[in-house]
Amino acid sequence: MQTRTLGRTGRTVSVIGLGTWQLGADWGDVTEADARAVLAASVDAGVTFFDTADVYGDGRSEQIIGRFLADTDAEITVATKMGRRVDQLAENYVLDNFRAWTDRSRANLGVQTLDLVQLHCPPSAVIDSGEVYDALDTLVSEGAIAHYGVSVETCDQALSAIARPNLATVQIILNAFRLKPLDEVLPAARAAGVGIIARVPLASGLLTGKYTRETAFAANDHRNFNRDGSHFDVGETFSGVDYEVGLQAAAEFAALAAAVSGEVTPAQAALAWVAQLDGVSSVIPGARSVAQAEANAAAGNLAPLGDAFTAGVRDIYDRLLRGQIHPRW
Repeated sequence: MQTRTLGRTGRTVSVIGLGTWQLGADWGDVTEADARAVLAASVDAGVTFFDTADVYGDGRSEQIIGRFLADTDAEITVATKMGRRVDQLAENYVLDNFRAWTDRSRANLGVQTLDLVQLHCPPSAVIDSGEVYDALDTLVSEGAIAHYGVSVETCDQALSAIARPNLATVQIILNAFRLKPLDEVLPAARAAGVGIIARVPLASGLLTGKYTRETAFAANDHRNFNRDGSHFDVGETFSGVDYEVGLQAAAEFAALAAAVSGEVTPAQAALAWVAQLDGVSSVIPGARSVAQAEANAAAGNLAPLGDAFTAGVRDIYDRLLRGQIHPRW
């Protein structure tokens, strides 16, 4: 597994990490036994970076990870997120709440100091507020957290956060269907030494090439209930891509991946392409099975996909997706 430095944390992490939203909620039901098997398989395959949040299953994801960490000697960096257990109002992003939220996450994860805490897609007014970063600096000085970052929805939010001197990381949607971060965000992050954590790297599974018009998702799966953005930002579901258009784009991407090697799956090509971008620290696909976890991790060992592959990715994006995606996020 290739490794990178996680921005200003200075920590070395696997270029393919593990997103754990699916271990908590909103992707159908996952038992704790299955969740722990996914965590163990990921670690065995070289993954050293887990990403979670206090709202994933209302803490269930953190708790499962905490129990797993207590039973392993593996060196794992865990990033969690906070801020979405209350209304998304700027006045809620204050030090007292930060202390309460991080205390809860520390208890869930069974640690004294959180490795990395990210504000969980807060409003732009929060990202632009100097007082918010002062409060986060206080948490660092008190030892509750070692480092902090932000998870964002838009490139403008990312650029605002990157300008902060103590910000360690930015988490942003980045995949073959969401290319706007390549324009300004990645160059700004590289210049500032801020790590980029790429989430939704498979566009909620579209880039696996396995979905069809007949694919059915569980009632409690966000790919069913959030297609219209009625529960949270629609960009988190299929990267904001219209499902029908996404199927066409995914088919073309699968053909592009097949031209690289018949042994590389579309999902692995999608993960490797993001992981190989200059400035990306770690890519955090989810996995609901051991087989998925192992296949995802294998993408961290693929040879460079090359300029021709990137040109193909850009062609698909420009023809099918740019008009819908680029202006919005």
